[in-house]
Amino acid sequence: MRITLIHALKHSVAPIEAAFATAWPEARLMNLLDDSLSADLARDGALTDAMTERFLALGDYAAATGADGILFTCSAFGPCIEAVARAHAPMPVLKPNEAMIERALTMGKRIGLLSTFRPTLVSMPPEFPTTVEIVPKLAEGALAALDRGDRATHDRLIAEASRDLRDCDVIALAQFSIAATAPLVSEATGRPVVTTPDSAVDKLMKLLKAKA
Repeated sequence: MRITLIHALKHSVAPIEAAFATAWPEARLMNLLDDSLSADLARDGALTDAMTERFLALGDYAAATGADGILFTCSAFGPCIEAVARAHAPMPVLKPNEAMIERALTMGKRIGLLSTFRPTLVSMPPEFPTTVEIVPKLAEGALAALDRGDRATHDRLIAEASRDLRDCDVIALAQFSIAATAPLVSEATGRPVVTTPDSAVDKLMKLLKAKA
């Protein structure tokens, strides 16, 4: 199976490749990275038609290379990814967080949503059903630390921010780039933690193997 991974942050590549290596090593992976997407969203403050067109172009390219499935790892672009999914149905096209959301919903009604990228905390909560309470939390400064290569500070800021979510039933780490901090968050909060890469690989593998 050929899987195209589409990224808006360079930091998302390693976590998803690690998840595939563990859960589905037979998958053939292709990475597409446009790290201007996140910068442009942060600048514009909202998703635009032009942004959707850029996502459609990425999806078209992935399909043209023979992809059996597409997994986006950029958590703040839900409507853009939905447009790609419509354009390429019935090929599986997954948003990065949909499988994690499904898993989190089985674990409680009060869900902490932890992110290092502010737009994610705007775009992602509406993807949850209204029957649950979402408690958003931004780890201020963590992404900037990661961008300058300071992973220790990045991880520390996430763990510190997570302590405000200790009264939640489960904590969802909203981005691929922060998945590796799950053990730190669990230790800091005493709560169960769900991550995007593991959940996404599991769902995509099941979808494609069911089609085979």
